[in-house]
Amino acid sequence: MMYRTFGDTIVARIDRGEEIVQSIKTICEKENVKLASISALGAVDHVVVGLYRVEEKKYCSNTFDGEMEMTALVGNVTEKDGESYLHLHASFADEKGRAFGGHLSEAVISGTCEMFIHTLKGSVGRKPDEVTGLNLFDL
Repeated sequence: MMYRTFGDTIVARIDRGEEIVQSIKTICEKENVKLASISALGAVDHVVVGLYRVEEKKYCSNTFDGEMEMTALVGNVTEKDGESYLHLHASFADEKGRAFGGHLSEAVISGTCEMFIHTLKGSVGRKPDEVTGLNLFDL
């Protein structure tokens, strides 16, 4: 992984074999990112995405392996318990153009990932919501 900062934006390249979520966490820790939006694209060969079932208050995950284009990754960085908290969603397409996606838990790069992390001044925390079980913005 390599990255450079341009004003309020971090431009990152995540390389073959590296895992995206952990790479973002590493950048956020090193650069003390407390609030940001994230966008990226690239190529992967392993992903874990899921869907949160509100009624059950739990995530259901799906794992996919094989060559895939990451057609979009969007998300944000906030804080929970004094640490960076990532909320990421991504979509992927297989060799036949079939797309799938969801809440991103894990993705391993097969080619490259090009990412922009747009930082914002300030911080937004998270707090658990009793109704949904989700960690919502604490505004």
